[in-house]
Amino acid sequence: MSDLRIPLGEWVETIVRGIIAAVPGIFDGIRTGFLAFYEGLDWLLTTPPFWVVIAVFVLIALAVKGWKFALGTAVGFMLIVAVDQWTTAMESLALVVVAGVIAVALAIPLGILAAKSDVASRIIRPVLDFMQTMPAFVYLIPALILFRVGVTPGIVATIIFALAPGVRLTELGIRRVDSEVVEAGQAFGSSPGRILRQIQLPLAMPTIMAGVNQVIMLALSMVVIAGMVGAGGLGGQIVASLNRIDIALGFEAGLSVVILAIFLDRLTAALGANQTVLGKLIDAAAKRRRAERAGGSAPADRVVDGEVPVDEVEVATASPRRAPTAF
Repeated sequence: MSDLRIPLGEWVETIVRGIIAAVPGIFDGIRTGFLAFYEGLDWLLTTPPFWVVIAVFVLIALAVKGWKFALGTAVGFMLIVAVDQWTTAMESLALVVVAGVIAVALAIPLGILAAKSDVASRIIRPVLDFMQTMPAFVYLIPALILFRVGVTPGIVATIIFALAPGVRLTELGIRRVDSEVVEAGQAFGSSPGRILRQIQLPLAMPTIMAGVNQVIMLALSMVVIAGMVGAGGLGGQIVASLNRIDIALGFEAGLSVVILAIFLDRLTAALGANQTVLGKLIDAAAKRRRAERAGGSAPADRVVDGEVPVDEVEVATASPRRAPTAF
């Protein structure tokens, strides 16, 4: 009985090496694409003077959440400059943004698919459980074989590790939309695609943005692991501090990671709660336009995509010009 062993690991290794032998060029193409995305964003963040980039971050914070967040953003990023971690912090931010954008671009469609199909949900959930419980270091081994040492293995491992909460919360948000609201849209003749775009996704957006927030946070937690495979950035600094037992360098790099995490967390949380200053201004302008339109007369026969909009159906059914009901 002691000699019984299932060579599962060898089977997986054989599969991975078989994939490499079968399609050797596809992984080079993926590596090139990821590197181009990362290097372009890294150039954008590191080429201008630091105060220009900080000013942009402050303006974003001001537009999203107000002057307190803007002030905290300015102080936090100036502290990163003061401890001489600006370039490495921007490299890590570029990696997090690249991995986060790709993970969200994959997670939201998968979440929609899982919400629309019970069969897809039953297939996707075990896969997500596996992805979340597997230690993140394990993803680095095939990533290194497929994409070689550098930024790309870190990006790939980060995408796999951070993908799950985006899928789960997108599915949860869509499934929790009130069925009566969906049925009302169906009663007005809206197509499934239009119901998804104009009813389900807007109502589920706070939950979806919570998933985006978790994707970003998990991606940032992978910075150190990505540094172990040559991704550089703050992860590389932390790994170097571990190798040299350098407490000062480790604290400064770790503090920079914390500042990035707070900035990204508050930013995505404000976007998810729809509490942005810019959003409030846009809502106010939209309400003013609706009030101006209400004072005029809208054409009753306007059709969008072959369907009568819901608001025009309501206007038509409430109009005193409709035919009297026979009793």
